Amino acid sequence: MKAIQITAFGGPEVMQYTDLPDPVAGGSEIVLDVTAVGINYADTHQTENSYLSPQTLPMVPGIEVTGTHAGKRYLASVSSGGYAQKAIAHEAALIPIPDAVTDQQALCMLVQGSTAWHLLKTMGSVKPGQTVVIHAAAGGVGTIAIQLAKMWGAKVIAVTSSKEKIDLAKSLGADEVVDARDPDLGKALRAANGGRGVDLVLEMVGGTTFDQSLVALGNFGKLITFGMASRTPPTPIHPGSLMHGSKTVAGFWLANCFGKKELMNDVIAELFALVASGKLRPVIGSTYPLSKAADAHRAMLARETTGKVALDPAL
Repeated sequence: MKAIQITAFGGPEVMQYTDLPDPVAGGSEIVLDVTAVGINYADTHQTENSYLSPQTLPMVPGIEVTGTHAGKRYLASVSSGGYAQKAIAHEAALIPIPDAVTDQQALCMLVQGSTAWHLLKTMGSVKPGQTVVIHAAAGGVGTIAIQLAKMWGAKVIAVTSSKEKIDLAKSLGADEVVDARDPDLGKALRAANGGRGVDLVLEMVGGTTFDQSLVALGNFGKLITFGMASRTPPTPIHPGSLMHGSKTVAGFWLANCFGKKELMNDVIAELFALVASGKLRPVIGSTYPLSKAADAHRAMLARETTGKVALDPAL
């Protein structure tokens, strides 16, 4: 089979398009014929070995695929090996794809859709009338989070950069859009909320973006961090500083939900129903040939992508 393999950690340049033996399933595993591969920002950390869980070499990256087995379509998480024409998945990790949902729409839901759902519901406990700030609003998580937050009655302040991304955020229902490059981002976020602090921030950039988001929080506000795309850590927080304003800072990692039906399968079933009904619009971004996976990573790292980025293993 064709696959992307890395034999040394690094940036997109270490990704090699090569021939590998077909994987062999064991125990409760099955082999999927992969029809589409989801790319997540975490994959760029995986190839660098800068992710939360340590990686081993050689490695086929990728944790999210759609594929077929015995004539049925499935969405599946894989521990690794997603960037390939065939992938091994545990039977318990298989999520049937409804007829009304395409493979690419399904790909939007496994990592990014469920992350958006948990950030808002499980971690953020979002309520009608609250103000939610969504960073990287034109990305895979952001485009879904905007729609869910609006669906659940929140005011949404989207943070993004280019005109294309600003227009996309507005088209999805964002009430206000703030330029991510604003040198006084905390003040800009408060200004977008009528001069008041915000209730909830979904933050995955790190560095000064994290610092300024904390400044923007109102009393009893929550900041949920779920990544550090800038590769720059924020300023350390003294616990006492959170007492003023009774603020909360929490982290979220989707891996803690894997293997739990009520946290993954049930959430994705709910998201599939919203997609099938037309209430949730997955934003399908660029699709690259499997052989061009390195180009896809370069575009993502350069912040050139919007919505869901995917690989086509047939190309």
